[in-house]
Amino acid sequence: MRKLSWDAGHSAAWLVLAAALWATGDRWARRAAWRGLGSMLAARVATSFLGHALAADPGGAAAGGPAARRLRWLPLATRPPAWPAAAGAAFATGAALELPYLAAPAAALALRWAAAHAVTGVGRAPQVLGAAALGTTAGLMTLRWWPRRPLRPAAAMRPPRAAPAAPTGEGVVLLVNTRAGTASAELAKLLAAELPEVTIIKTRAGLDLAVQLRRAAQQARILGVAGGDGTIGTAAAIALELGLPLLVIPAGTYNHFAADLGIRSARDAIAALRAGRAVLVDVGIAGRRSFVNTSSTGVYVDLVLAREQIEGTLGRRAAAIVSLIQVLRHSRPHELILDGQHRRLWLYFAGNCRYEPAGMAPTYRPDLSDGWLDIRIVEARRLARARLVAAVATGTLGRSRVYHAWWARSTDIRATGGGPVWLSVDGEVATAETRFTQSKHERGLLVYRRSGT
Repeated sequence: MRKLSWDAGHSAAWLVLAAALWATGDRWARRAAWRGLGSMLAARVATSFLGHALAADPGGAAAGGPAARRLRWLPLATRPPAWPAAAGAAFATGAALELPYLAAPAAALALRWAAAHAVTGVGRAPQVLGAAALGTTAGLMTLRWWPRRPLRPAAAMRPPRAAPAAPTGEGVVLLVNTRAGTASAELAKLLAAELPEVTIIKTRAGLDLAVQLRRAAQQARILGVAGGDGTIGTAAAIALELGLPLLVIPAGTYNHFAADLGIRSARDAIAALRAGRAVLVDVGIAGRRSFVNTSSTGVYVDLVLAREQIEGTLGRRAAAIVSLIQVLRHSRPHELILDGQHRRLWLYFAGNCRYEPAGMAPTYRPDLSDGWLDIRIVEARRLARARLVAAVATGTLGRSRVYHAWWARSTDIRATGGGPVWLSVDGEVATAETRFTQSKHERGLLVYRRSGT
């Protein structure tokens, strides 16, 4: 118990568990690690303010118990004494919100270390229980600032006829974007082993991705693509044009579209292909380009442009942080005519179908075929940036006067002065016309989805 109490005081086990979750490379495990650590940070702040109310006489007579089982020296991390119990409960709660199967083992670890603290005299049992409750609350409160993506995939329309099944990959031409976030030689080997009749084409440097996808589609009965959201958006437009079903292999950094489909891995996609299970989903139009997730203009486009200039040197994630700082310091509002009304905006966002949660950063879609565009804007009013940051920090963005959101079937956009509108489509930047319309394709895209969802 003394050894357990000492280890818990340093919170080393939770840091090791977070590192282990991150090392798996699984997107959902990494989300669990981040939420667990974020919950611990929130609990640390809370115990710093409320520590006096939860404090006991560490190691003294007030704590009670035989002297032989008390700690002679307390880790600095146990000041205030409530912190270790709060940290364990916070991490367990945060991680379990993302991966429910972690709830039992993480809770058992947290309870074990909390009991060790009570036995060794670091705190009284009531204080330890109070700290654990505080940590649990801190973990749950992260949902206010970082909404959880449901494990259940989004709803979608059933096709009138079943999609073709290809148990061994017959008729499938699969393009692997070697520049995507998690595409690798191992992924190509897995696909070739599981689908021996599939035709796998790797992208070639220097050639336009759309051209390579179109060539692949010419010889396909089923078009497959392994890449990120930008790659999938390009493939979706070609598959829709040629009337081909689309097989999505998540191999990007974020894989938002695949996650909404319920496709978490290459094996999920292979299972869907073998079963011939597919759904019809909406595809958005932004000028001459199609998109499966989002299109936007304003500071997000500036962010993507700035990131692309330095990501070759710093890597994508580090470049994203550096470019965000640059954009917030130097960006300027955009002057747009939106459905005939002049707007001075920091951000214009259009989602393919309605996103949740409302009044927050869009996280997921409950329906992939609802026919709507989810429009969200941030106006460039006085102190808009400071008000926006404050609203996001307090979880009150939906009530901010600089933020507006609505649903539309279509919307018309043009720049004041006749200049071009820089538009980001599914995370990729493109030059749009001086005036364009956003809407939906008349026909839905047939895309495979894992059996049982």
